[in-house]
This record gives sequence, C-alpha cells and structure tokens, in this order.
Amino acid sequence: MATVGRVVVLLWVDILAMYAMYVMMAYLTNVWKLGFTHAAAIVNVFWGVVTVLPLLLAFLVDTILGNYWMLLISSFAYSAGLGFLTMSTPPVLANAMGTCTEYKPECIGQGQKVLFYTALPLIAFGMSGHLTSWNSFIAEQFSGEEDDLDQNTFWRFFFSIFAVIITTIVAVLALPYIKPWSLRFGIPAICTLVATLLFFSGSCSYKYFRPTGSPLTIFVRVFVAAASKLFYRTPRDANELYEIQNPENYSVPHTRSLRCLDKAAILIATKPREEQEKNRWRLCRVTEVEETKTIIRMIPVWMTFILCGVVSSIGFTYFIEQLDHLNHKVGRLTVPSVALLWFYEQAQNQCTKLYAKFSNALAESGSRKFAPSFGIAVSMILAVLCCITAAKVENQRLGVVQKHGLVDKPDETVPMTMFWLLPQFVLLGAFNGIFNYSTICFFIDQSPATTRNYLPFFISGVFGVGILGSVLSVFCCGKSE
Repeated sequence: MATVGRVVVLLWVDILAMYAMYVMMAYLTNVWKLGFTHAAAIVNVFWGVVTVLPLLLAFLVDTILGNYWMLLISSFAYSAGLGFLTMSTPPVLANAMGTCTEYKPECIGQGQKVLFYTALPLIAFGMSGHLTSWNSFIAEQFSGEEDDLDQNTFWRFFFSIFAVIITTIVAVLALPYIKPWSLRFGIPAICTLVATLLFFSGSCSYKYFRPTGSPLTIFVRVFVAAASKLFYRTPRDANELYEIQNPENYSVPHTRSLRCLDKAAILIATKPREEQEKNRWRLCRVTEVEETKTIIRMIPVWMTFILCGVVSSIGFTYFIEQLDHLNHKVGRLTVPSVALLWFYEQAQNQCTKLYAKFSNALAESGSRKFAPSFGIAVSMILAVLCCITAAKVENQRLGVVQKHGLVDKPDETVPMTMFWLLPQFVLLGAFNGIFNYSTICFFIDQSPATTRNYLPFFISGVFGVGILGSVLSVFCCGKSE
C-alpha cells in the first residue's frame, strides 16, 4: 500500500494546473493584450470542455481503458500541455522563433500561438481524466480482503496526503510572487512531470481491474433495438413485452409514456425467443427501456440547470479580470490573488458540509424528500445575490476609475482594495457547493440505480454546457459596449 503515495502525488497536478488556469484570464489580457470578450471566450470554452468531458471519459473508462490507463494517459497529457503552455510564453523560444523576449503581443509569433492552442485541449483532457478516475483508482487500491488497513498503512497514507498538500500549498502561495509568466507556468509543468513519473514508477505494484462495461450502453442499446423494430406494432398488453421474470433481478414496472421506446422490448413471433435473447442489441428488457425513459424525462429538469453553469463561469472570467486590476496591498504586505480563491474554496467546502448536516437533520425528521429541492432553491438565491453583489462592486469600481482619471489607462492599478470582491467570491463558492450537493441528492432520488455513479458527471456536464453557453453572453455583452 506504500505505492498509494505515488497516486496521491497526482494532487500536485490538479492543484498546480488549476492555479495556472485560474490566472489565464490575466495572462491573455495583460500579455497577449486580447480584449475581454476574446479572452473570456477562450477561458470559458476551456472550462466548459473540462466539465463536459468527464462524462465521455467515464464511459471510456468503464468500457475500454480502466482507471489506471486513464490516469496515466491524462497525466502525460497534463505534462505535455503545461510544457507547451510554458514554451508558448515569449522568452522560452524567442531565439528559435526569431521573436523578442518581452511579455508583449508583438513578441508572440505564430509558433507560440500554435503551442498555446495545442496546450489548452491537452490540459483540459488531463484535468477531466483525473476528475474521472482518481477517486476510483484510489478506491481500487484499498479494495480486497487483504486490505484490512493496519496502523502502518494508515500512517503511510496520511503522511503521503499531508506531504503533498503542504508542498502544494507552499508552491501555490509562492507562485503569485513570481513575475515571469514562463516560470509561473513552468514550475507547475515541472512538478506535473515529476508527479507523472512517480505515478508511472509504481505501475508494477498497482492493482488492476478490467473494465466491466458502462450502464450508458443500455441507453444506446434501447434506441438501436427500438429503431430496428420501427415498423412493428407495440402490443397493448405490457405483459407481452420482454422481461426476465426473476425476483432476484432488479426490475422497474412498465409505464405508458414514451411508448415508442417499448418497441425495443417487442418479441418477434416469427423468431425463436432464445435466438432473440442472444442479441442484446435487438432485444431489451422492459426494465432497461424504463430506465431509458427515466433519463429522457429528466432532460427538461437538466436543462433548467444550464443557467447555473453560466453563473458559475463568471468566476473564471469577470471576477479574475476585476481582481487583476485592483489594489493587492494591505499596508506593506502584497496579498496574492490566490487568497480570494482560497476563500472561494473554503466557502464551497464549508457550505457543502453545512447543507449536508441540514439534509441529514431533515432525513431524521422524515422530511428528507424536501431537502434537495430546498438546497437547489437556496443555491439559486445565492447565485442571484452573487450576481447582484458583483454588479454593485463593479459600479463602485467604475466610479473609482472615473474619479481618478483611469478610464483611458486600462493597465493601471485601480486604488480600490481587492477585498471588495470577497463577498462575491464567497457567495459564488457557497452557490457551487450547495448546488452540486443538492442536485446529486435530487437525482439520486429520481434516476435509475444503475446510473448513480454517473450523476456527478451528468451534473458536471450540465454545468459545462452552461459555461460553454456563457461564451454567447460574453459576446453579447461585448457587442453592447
């Protein structure tokens, strides 16, 4: 179990890469001199892909790759992506590209742009791969009867976690004080490569589990089977549809909605039953059809949450852009931007724990069914308050800009403390934490049991669609200026 430390070290990758991408908005506007609309579109597309991709990767993990190969491939993608991102900064390849070494847009040649736009999808794939497989792979390493954890194993695991977290905190707190962008991206790239090699070095000692198949395949099979019997008439009596009558099997009763999908469970009278049962892509159980219907009926509910992804995306763009131009000094001390990101993370974690306690209290009183709906309502109220607060603070900032004659000086620091942004960061963190937890609880109650492992990825995907959709809102705001 000592090899688990080599897996835990991959936390370096996630936290350091997160920091590198959090400051991407400032890099694009300050170094590339892109307009806010263009820079925000790039950042939102990146984060949208990061949150949508885990659903597809989870399917690949369960059907083809397994958790080890997903972690290994995504870790190498991380290393390559952050390496290319570092190489895309002006000083690194200035001599080879024949460009200048200053952090100015005229020093960024076509080669650097190619490296930059190649780096982003690699980093997005790396992040998504880790989100998909890291927890599952850790659980696999602790599985089995021989893994009754003794005290030595526990302390090895504890110190592995502690060492990685302390090292990462020190690195993240130090990075904001490093001015050259090549080092800001380069240090995470080096740490990522080291973590990946450490993980790879333990390959011979990990436990491996073969992919067992994905429940998402069931939904594809239902549509294929229904399409193959498009011209067959659905029997009026649901008992004539195919189902395995076994009390030990999980089953869902038939419903009369979406009857077009019932064709997937039609038994063709002219063919032997045994022959049809062998072809699972032409014949599905009523239970499988009903699970597919449940997912389809949930789509309108999912759609209502897309706007929440739009709200969440402003933390990666508007808030970071505001933060970059405010005064970071408290007396003589310069506070790094990551301080507000820390408050955001703490608000997200603590509000999640607080809501979980509230949900458990409702469950004990027999009112558990109301907890998810209440949490979703509270999170949406927090989202509205977050947007209102951000708008008020922005009006205050614009007033300070006009008062000090900084309207035509976009690169100047606004004499207004960065802690004006603290309430909106806290509200955004609280919104994300409560919304994620409450939606998972809501869909656990509503979704088929076979798909519950995919619920975090479904929710992440809905958020991702909202973040991608926010590109349109950014474009509209840019046009209206």
